[in-house]
Amino acid sequence: QVQLVESGGGLVQPGGSLRLSCAASGRIFSIDAWNWYRQAPGKQRDLVATITSAGSTNYADSVKGRFTISRDNAKNTVYLQMDSLKPEDTAVYYCSADPNVYIRYWGQGTQVTVSS
Repeated sequence: QVQLVESGGGLVQPGGSLRLSCAASGRIFSIDAWNWYRQAPGKQRDLVATITSAGSTNYADSVKGRFTISRDNAKNTVYLQMDSLKPEDTAVYYCSADPNVYIRYWGQGTQVTVSS
């Protein structure tokens, strides 16, 4: 079974930084795209960042210039470096992995709270 395990969330002050990790394990050999989503209570789940197997990246306008998505193929892990954090970034962050166009795996989510 394929599992995505997320870590790195926590409480941080405005202007601070956090680095989220998401490691894939199980019967998976390649991933076409990694994604980070976030969802605040009472809000919809929004796409934050994507990185493809070719290394192309895309970001939501709300995080562009502050967040960086990256991957380590040897470790089958994707990262989200979050800098200059704002209270509006508070949410549960979910990673997802797309082996192909038709399949998507999800992590369990990790809480990020930005507050003074």
